[in-house]
Amino acid sequence: MLLALLLAFMAFYLLPLMSHGLWIPDETRYAQISQEMLHGGNWISPHFMGLRYFEKPIAGYWMIAIGQAVFGDNLLGVRIASALSTGVSVWLTCLIARRLWNDPRKSFACALLYMSFGLIAGQAGYANLDPQFTLWVNLSLICLWFAIDSRTTRARLGAWAVLGIACGMGFMTKGLLAWLLPAVIALPYMVWQRRVGELLRYGPLTVVVAAAVCLPWALAIHHQEPDFWNFFFRNEHVRRFAADNAQHARPWWFYLPMLVVSVLPWAVLLPTTFIQAWNNKRQPAGGFLLLWLLLPLAIFSMSSGKLPTYIMPCLLPLALLMGHALTGLLERSKSRTIRFNGWLNVIIATTAMAALLYLQLSKEIFENTEMFSLSLAFIVLLGWIIANALQILRPLTLWAMPALGIWLLVALLPAAMPGRIVDSKMPDRFISEHLDSLNQTTTLLSNDLGAASALSWLTRRPDVALYNVVGEMKYGLSDPAAASRKVTLQDVGQWMTEARKKGSVGVVMRVNSVAEVQEVEALPTDGKRYRRGNLQVLIFPPIQP
Repeated sequence: MLLALLLAFMAFYLLPLMSHGLWIPDETRYAQISQEMLHGGNWISPHFMGLRYFEKPIAGYWMIAIGQAVFGDNLLGVRIASALSTGVSVWLTCLIARRLWNDPRKSFACALLYMSFGLIAGQAGYANLDPQFTLWVNLSLICLWFAIDSRTTRARLGAWAVLGIACGMGFMTKGLLAWLLPAVIALPYMVWQRRVGELLRYGPLTVVVAAAVCLPWALAIHHQEPDFWNFFFRNEHVRRFAADNAQHARPWWFYLPMLVVSVLPWAVLLPTTFIQAWNNKRQPAGGFLLLWLLLPLAIFSMSSGKLPTYIMPCLLPLALLMGHALTGLLERSKSRTIRFNGWLNVIIATTAMAALLYLQLSKEIFENTEMFSLSLAFIVLLGWIIANALQILRPLTLWAMPALGIWLLVALLPAAMPGRIVDSKMPDRFISEHLDSLNQTTTLLSNDLGAASALSWLTRRPDVALYNVVGEMKYGLSDPAAASRKVTLQDVGQWMTEARKKGSVGVVMRVNSVAEVQEVEALPTDGKRYRRGNLQVLIFPPIQP
């Protein structure tokens, strides 16, 4: 069974990593920051296109940089950290399921469910920090259960120590949440089980190990960039959690429907899962899994800033509870819920296929030259329908077929995107076609952060000048030393003249609004221009001083 999961991981997670371009804004940003770290040699302070970027700590960038060091500055190198993080989380699901129930079939079901949750599968091939952070949270809470469940002092000490390592790495990936989540689960559980003395005896070991993991870098970044901790805690913790102007502000109930969407194609199993979990809440394992699911979900819901990926640490306990409920249905030969799950997925895929057909006939979202992509999109949806139809026909034997449907979706759909989405969301594809010309330029300029970071990553040049755009670079651009990196609409003419005296200039523009049309019109008219969608690449020759 583990071999089957491994083969599925290789076929549907690893092989498609190089099949499509980098999505903006996250993938191009993390690719560029990590590449700059790798080639610039500064493994302490994160910089984005040469500017200070203190949104996150360092460990996530380390992992992506190591991927590029091993596999090269390519799509595989950028995304491999996310894929491997997800793969290890799948293995951890098997591990704790075996510890909880010692049932191979149940362990397989839990791991397969976790691996085929739509949110987990989708993020596995996406260069982001969430899969890495989720891995460290998963490891910390699994170690917490192993520490609680261990029968020897040596095993208990080892589990508490590894818990500290996981907390330390989680902190260096995303911050204090990596310490908060295990603490808010361990304390009520130990109080409930009347084992507070054990927590007080062994908990300090975790704190010491976590501090030992974090402290060298924490001191180094404080020495190199004294303002890092001030900005990081104020912006990424206080402001994001409680401020009225928090980024990605959402209502408190945002994660309730998002939880249902995140576990597709298994959403119909949720009512049975929660009913059984509630009935088993007084059992040690059942209570622990409920705390693991509900308390982090409550913390994320209280935060002002919310993104769908933030609840990924809640999905492993949900997979365990759902796998436990599913195998119970199979053992009792109760197929109604499983069959209904297949019907829901068939309806979703059929509706999506009808919508795609309507949009193509009415708005022609795929051009005549993109019929292969359109065909691939239909094949993906047809595969989803067939996989779930098999679950409907044989629910007790082919119960796992929805996993195949979601894996096909995740593996093939990004490569089936229409050209207008590719050009808008994956600018590296268009830029790479003109990379030879851009590499020969002396100076680079862009009016869009996503395109600028893709340009910087492809050319391995962090010094792209930013034309009439600030966005998330506000903090980095506030440094007086970064004044030369800012180009306004008013001074772009003079800036271009001075830059062309030094050599040729390469410009990547996104032209999607009246303001951006004005930005293009303010540039000289004697350069070579290449257009695709709302992107333009311009090459301006040098002029004599």
